[in-house]
Amino acid sequence: MGISAHARRQAERQAAELVARLPDLGPPRRRVLTALIARTVESWHVFVRDDLPAPGTADAYLIGPGGVFAITVADGAVGEAAARATIRHAEERFAGLPGLHGQVVSGSAVHFVVVGGEAPGHWRVREAELDKLFRRDALHLDRRRVQAIVDRVAARLRGYSRFAVGKPEDTAEPDGLLDAEALTEDQVEAAQNRPFDTWLTFLHPQQQAVVTRNYNGPARISGPAGTGKTVVALHRLRHLARRSVGPVLFTTFVRTLPLVHRAAFERLAPEMTDRAEFTNLHAWARAFLASRGRAVEVDSGRVGTARSRAWIAHRDELEGIEPSPQYWETEIDRVLKGRGIDTFEKYAGAYRKGRRINLNARQKALVWAYYETYQRNLAADGLHDHNDVLAIALDELVREPLENAYAAVVVDEVQDITLTGLRLLRELAGDGPNRLLLVGDGQQQVYPGGWRLSDAGIPIQGRGEVLRVNYRNRVEVLTFAQRFDAMNHVDDLDGAAGVALRDAESANGGGEVRSWRGTAASLPAALLSEVDKLPVPRGEAAVITFHHQDVKRCTEILRKAGVETRSLDHFSGESDDRLKIGTVHRAKGLDFRAVLVVQTTDPEPAGGDAGRERRELHDRQHLVAATRARDFVWWGLVGNTGD
Repeated sequence: MGISAHARRQAERQAAELVARLPDLGPPRRRVLTALIARTVESWHVFVRDDLPAPGTADAYLIGPGGVFAITVADGAVGEAAARATIRHAEERFAGLPGLHGQVVSGSAVHFVVVGGEAPGHWRVREAELDKLFRRDALHLDRRRVQAIVDRVAARLRGYSRFAVGKPEDTAEPDGLLDAEALTEDQVEAAQNRPFDTWLTFLHPQQQAVVTRNYNGPARISGPAGTGKTVVALHRLRHLARRSVGPVLFTTFVRTLPLVHRAAFERLAPEMTDRAEFTNLHAWARAFLASRGRAVEVDSGRVGTARSRAWIAHRDELEGIEPSPQYWETEIDRVLKGRGIDTFEKYAGAYRKGRRINLNARQKALVWAYYETYQRNLAADGLHDHNDVLAIALDELVREPLENAYAAVVVDEVQDITLTGLRLLRELAGDGPNRLLLVGDGQQQVYPGGWRLSDAGIPIQGRGEVLRVNYRNRVEVLTFAQRFDAMNHVDDLDGAAGVALRDAESANGGGEVRSWRGTAASLPAALLSEVDKLPVPRGEAAVITFHHQDVKRCTEILRKAGVETRSLDHFSGESDDRLKIGTVHRAKGLDFRAVLVVQTTDPEPAGGDAGRERRELHDRQHLVAATRARDFVWWGLVGNTGD
């Protein structure tokens, strides 16, 4: 952090002299407080309780680049009542504390640390492990934001005194932190634009209100891209975990996204890592069934063969309605099996939300025959598909509920989960207040089809929140993304009017967008030129495409040029120097400082209802791709000529 060993020893001597003035402290508290106060030479701030020990309150508060810590020193177990009183005391003093740019400190952002003992809801740290509180990979607040917290909380911390040591003469400024007095205006602006993860401590008032609100049943958060829905969900998961016992679950449809969210949650709530489970819904279902002795694995290749055989048998009847086999695969995947429709009578009366081709009874009978043939093919070969995994898990959970129920279930990107999946989640969460939170945005749905939450028996009347302010995308990026209309009407996931991206308010100025149009032959030069000109480090940028073959093409272009890449299929949010690359389906839920989008011009979708449905799906996918970028977007459109 820019401090020499000699300077550190000087700081520790000064800190020990200050602590010696405090009466009746045992050796462990003296050592811990000395170590904390010595860190005030490195842009950290310490407030110490005047009347130690005082059960039900923290011994000290540590505030700095890594956030806010409530420190309790104990030589054994702290009682549950005292631990919860400490949490309540700290949250009341920090929650809603004004910061910069209209943000507030979130009570759920305070780290509760017990040194030398253990306490419910606290992060257990041994005295020899105090350096964990200062690790560099957890630093996320600049000097001005730290100072804003310190200045404003001092009046709230009655009964605490601020302790600090003087700066030794040979102490350098800490790396990577802002000191506005020592920097020029341009330097300050450049530093502010760095990707500090301030969400770990600060939220905006509406976000903070949702984190702490009490819901007497299932709740839903919706809103356009970039409004901080996932951030709110992570904070709420920590908030709920502190007020309950038992495990908590964070799940979603996308296979890779839970890995990213787990890494973020470990930074936000290191004390909850043993209680919080992050997994995609299908992985959870497979593990659950395996635990019940009903292991179900999906052989995608053989399932595809069973589907192809069924299509060959019914192609002549269905092609006259819509020639694309993918359309009918989706009808089975997202309508019939995805909604748990198991009789023709149910299908005949079903409203097929999200599907543009209206089917009469005769046509539905043709589809049903195709479905039955597919099911017979699966059964004959002893196969199951992905929808079967969720349906079997739901049946098993109804038959015998979990012995150790989840205290809370949070579902992200809910708009892409099937209705059967939602019913499984409803059963998994159970009844009761604050047990199920659904987070999503219908405008970011990248798979066909749709539903209403009420179709899954999940009532949310009076418990729906809509976030409206975009905090991720700078205004030029947001304006570009708003070109993608992505449906003329957006609902709130339960049929009521929602807020579209075009109506979102922007919180950040600036940004840059560049466009390119050319042939496949000219793509390598154009893409590599943009990679060389990236306004951010490569590790903070991503290439996003809409087809797997384009991922392969772009990866090969970059490989030949010596550009290291990391596939989004294997990305868990870790920092490195590699350019990320993947399809929009893998980029969902992620964001990067810069995004290079490569769009291959597809043949113009056919006219009619099926063509309209495909165009709407493409628009939603384009919107998702554009809104992954915080600061910069390059949109490359590759035509078919010259291939």
